[in-house]
Amino acid sequence: MADSTRGDRLPRIAAIDVGTNTIRLVVAEVSPDGTYRVLDEERSMTRLGRGMYARGQIGRAPFERSLEALCKMRAIAEGFEVHELRAVATSALREASNGAAFRREARRRCGLQIDIVSAREEAQLAFRSVARHFQIDTPSLAIVDIGGGSVEVLLVAEGVVNQVHSLPLGAVRLTERYVRSDPLKKKHWRKLKDGIDRAIREELGKPPFYPDVMVGSGGTFTNLGEMVQCEREGLFGPIRGYEIARAELDRLVDRLRETPLGERRRMCGLNPKRADIILAGATAVARLARRLGSQRVVVNDRGIRDGLLQAMVEDLGTAGAGTPVQAQDRIEWVREFAQKCHSNERHTHQVARLAVALFDRLREPFEIPATGRDLLEAGALLHDVGYLVNHAKHHKHAYHLIMHGDLRGFAPGEVEIIANVARYHRRARPKKAHENYARLDKNDRRLVTQLSGILRVADGLDRTHGQVVEDVETDIRDDAVQVRLKAAVNPHVEIGDALRKGALFERAFGVQLSVVWDRARTSTAARTRNQQRRGRARA
Repeated sequence: MADSTRGDRLPRIAAIDVGTNTIRLVVAEVSPDGTYRVLDEERSMTRLGRGMYARGQIGRAPFERSLEALCKMRAIAEGFEVHELRAVATSALREASNGAAFRREARRRCGLQIDIVSAREEAQLAFRSVARHFQIDTPSLAIVDIGGGSVEVLLVAEGVVNQVHSLPLGAVRLTERYVRSDPLKKKHWRKLKDGIDRAIREELGKPPFYPDVMVGSGGTFTNLGEMVQCEREGLFGPIRGYEIARAELDRLVDRLRETPLGERRRMCGLNPKRADIILAGATAVARLARRLGSQRVVVNDRGIRDGLLQAMVEDLGTAGAGTPVQAQDRIEWVREFAQKCHSNERHTHQVARLAVALFDRLREPFEIPATGRDLLEAGALLHDVGYLVNHAKHHKHAYHLIMHGDLRGFAPGEVEIIANVARYHRRARPKKAHENYARLDKNDRRLVTQLSGILRVADGLDRTHGQVVEDVETDIRDDAVQVRLKAAVNPHVEIGDALRKGALFERAFGVQLSVVWDRARTSTAARTRNQQRRGRARA
């Protein structure tokens, strides 16, 4: 790509989204403040995934059509002299047996490197787009991105991603599997609904909350919004932020189901090229809204290419800086994330301080990797973020919030360890029957068990949330660890809770744990504060 930063020209970037149904290009110019304006957009409905879900590979005709479209889009981007061009592919190329061959041909013919994004990465890009254009710090929100092959669902609480799900319910995939008659016969309609409901039920289970609003991106949402807008107002206007009531959505699905394809192509607001797949896509959206309890659907006419642009802007802003992320910076970012989740800062900071103090005294005798210190501190600071979703099972909610929390400065593997440490700060001990724990390798599982054991004891040492424990010391012998507490008053409640939670600690380190109040080591200042408290109480 050309160096568009020369002279006074603002840098330009471009993103290509290679979707199952449509390939899209967007070219943008980046301002110094990190915002950008779109200069050009191009789309081509190449139906890359047509027949793929039955055959397992991309057919010859869509293979060639898609390569032609990509070469054209590459030429457009070059015409704008973009600083950087990125192309990403989703469901079709993730699953096709000849997906690698397609990527090689794109590189050979068009000089274009296509990166495959995982379902989770696809969902994160959709989240970036919604966060840029909509107010997301509501009590709960569902963000849904529907393509030709899959549907990504994010459940968001107070602006923080709680869960991410990928469902095989793309409009092309569903059409090829279930749409067997025109108009759809009752038996085929029933199979379509049942298939969608089964996939939603198996993947989502019981949602942690029921968001009233669903924000949706992808061609299906955009086209549904345009149809409702045309029906209501008889004209077309800006579609971003356009709202559809769930009752309207259900009625529209019924109309689509009863209308033959030929007439459907003439329906007001419906893109004729999408007429054959709109019923399946609309049904997936409607059934998902029903399952989540969403009463309003809001259209986001952008999507993952918009999220990709934002990621590129961030990279452009830091390119060449050469400044490594400092440990204190990433811990500070963890604190910011905890604040965003409305954690009890005094309690979590106390637990983190005590956990790190225990870690420092245990690291050498038990050969704990030094890298575990930051991971433990982060896990301790975030162990209660799950309260943002629900008090019940908040440790499990904490795991999901951390996994999707975009913790800057931590590698993906480190984030997974932090999430597991927070997950096991209470209740069940780590076990291979848990998918989140089984995914880790042997060394990481051992580290999670050790750090979680420490965190449970540290959490117990602030049972009253009064921060009464000033410091900890340890006496380590062959098969025993004694933790001595420095405190102004007898922390008997904290001692009892730390011992109650100490089973995982004992198992992780192969020792017997004891916790005692080391009154003799309590500071003079602490004793003075305690005397002042007693004096105020008598007064």
